[in-house]
Amino acid sequence: MASESQYIVPVVLSGGSGTRLWPVSTPERPKQLLSLTAKQTMLQLTISRTEGYAGASVSSPIIVANAAHAPIVDEQLQAIGIHDYRLILEPSGRNTAPAIALAALEARPDDILLVMPSDHIILDLPAFHTAISRALPLVSEGLLTTFGIEADGPETGYGYIQMGADLGNMVHKVARFVEKPDASTAVKMLAEGKYVWNAGIFLFRADAYLEALERHRPDMLAAVRASLKGAKREGLHVLPEPESFAACPSDSVDYAIMEREAHVACVPVNMGWSDVGSWHALWEIGD
Repeated sequence: MASESQYIVPVVLSGGSGTRLWPVSTPERPKQLLSLTAKQTMLQLTISRTEGYAGASVSSPIIVANAAHAPIVDEQLQAIGIHDYRLILEPSGRNTAPAIALAALEARPDDILLVMPSDHIILDLPAFHTAISRALPLVSEGLLTTFGIEADGPETGYGYIQMGADLGNMVHKVARFVEKPDASTAVKMLAEGKYVWNAGIFLFRADAYLEALERHRPDMLAAVRASLKGAKREGLHVLPEPESFAACPSDSVDYAIMEREAHVACVPVNMGWSDVGSWHALWEIGD
């Protein structure tokens, strides 16, 4: 369990361009800024996901977003009563590993970051909260933790996580990450029963993430540090220095860190999750 001095900081990644749900989702207003599955937008639903969580103190959120979307993000957060937050505005897209590094450097070293994409759906919040609580003891010890979705079919559109040794409390060491499989491979993996979908939702201490980034991609960390050192700060907005950030290599957190790091744990959970990655997925979720 997190100590009293530690806080869970929701980190919402909202830099995506939403191309898979074109023409409703556009670069100017991608899917996370739209009301697709409820009255609230996907961003608003994501920000609200820690409401009612009782396992640890939850701090004000950090949102990492495309600089062009700043007015819309501000408007949507304040519309649901969120007035205390930090909005880091990426001058250019550099994928998830640098985006999370921006948030980790903005947070306190012992803050526990709950990293969530802004365009996913979670229907069973109590199950999600329980999974967070199961992960916290290992996160406090410095492990990087990911949430694996209990697969309900041989889906070929998701990456998978092979779970290894049982670390207790229904948490497993990650044996390996698996690229999106073909149909026959997906069937075999499901039959083995040790594989879950990779949801791209993470829980780790800010300092543990930055230490892992230093080990595996010091070039990336140096560029992000430089961009924040030269950042402009305007109210709730943090604007990283554009040239330094543009010089940062572009890579996902899975490739840059998770697949290379030895100390990674996975919490399997069934929480009504979808990345709403296609019109078919939206049709299955919607009323």
